[in-house]
Amino acid sequence: MSKILSVQEAVALIPEDAVLMIGGFLGIGTPPRLMDEIVRQGKRGLTVIANDTGFPDKGIGKLIAARLVRRAIVSHIGTNPETQRQMISGELDVELVPQGTLAERVRAGGHGLGGILTAVGVGTSVAQDKHILTVDGDTFLLERPLKAGFALLNAKRADYRGNLQYAMTARNFNPLMAMAADVVIAEVENVVPTGSIAPDNVDTSHVLVDWLVKEEGGNGR
Repeated sequence: MSKILSVQEAVALIPEDAVLMIGGFLGIGTPPRLMDEIVRQGKRGLTVIANDTGFPDKGIGKLIAARLVRRAIVSHIGTNPETQRQMISGELDVELVPQGTLAERVRAGGHGLGGILTAVGVGTSVAQDKHILTVDGDTFLLERPLKAGFALLNAKRADYRGNLQYAMTARNFNPLMAMAADVVIAEVENVVPTGSIAPDNVDTSHVLVDWLVKEEGGNGR
């Protein structure tokens, strides 16, 4: 059975109030056509887990500008003044998480762990309402795992089974998020015959990928 959907079909699977993990770093590695289609279909009440909210006119920033996001769990919002404005006005709930801690919380969600221990934030307001543990005399915060209903990824290419290969630094959060979501949708530049991607070059296995969306003009159905 083909895993390839149109971008319209893929986004139609996402309900309002969904929790989304979205790959990318300042838009690099974020699936642009999926972002545009979410805006077009007006999917509201979203919780977005991502490294950042991009720029107002790029990547996840388009969802913010369209006021589709209810909550953002991200490592920074410094490049998107619209995110800052909505947070200050109370329109948007923002949870700021150190980048390494964010990555590890996503990893914990994907690996079925109960959380991670980190010293980052100990003795600061970050520790408020969190479990504090002492291990061998050192103090740590227990950070809870992150999971999502959907992971929206961006890959350089895929084969027809759904094996993914990313383009250099565009890999970023994408492989981690593929492990931590119930449904994985990958926007890809090209779809190639199964076996065309050498096993050593497969960054995300097909067993994790539910659907593929190919870019306009890309190879594949």
